Amino acid sequence: MPVLLKGSCRCGAVSFEVQSHTPAPFMFCYCSICRKQQGGGGYAINLGGIADTLEIRGKRSIGVYRAEIEDDERPQCETSTGERNFCRKCGSALWLYDPTWPDLVHPFASAIDSELPKPKQRVHIMLKYKAGWVEPDIARGDKAFDLYPEESIADWHKRTGMWVK
Repeated sequence: MPVLLKGSCRCGAVSFEVQSHTPAPFMFCYCSICRKQQGGGGYAINLGGIADTLEIRGKRSIGVYRAEIEDDERPQCETSTGERNFCRKCGSALWLYDPTWPDLVHPFASAIDSELPKPKQRVHIMLKYKAGWVEPDIARGDKAFDLYPEESIADWHKRTGMWVK
């Protein structure tokens, strides 16, 4: 049975619940979108959730941001298909939904109030775009990628024994 993740924004205007097979906060993304939207250590951590189980309270307070991307991989400016949901009252980033993968929703670990499992290893992605001041803490056993790994969030959880049936 998937685990129930409960999350909220800082001010309490929005709260949500979603079922997840992939609740371990293992993947640190250093792309400019995540870095600027999440702040902190210069990265964001996304989890995986089952999209049709997402229940939201406070929908009127939700805003959606779709980033415009122009970088080495996209020399022509493109609008991301990813919909980054956030609280319009306090600015808290809540989850990412991308219609390219309609069965999934990706809550930000920073918005989750439930206890999360400690990952057995970590993966650092999009290091090509990290800020110069960021020094990733790449511990023994961690994996690091300039862009994206081939292994999916689900495959990582299954391989490491973190998958929740």
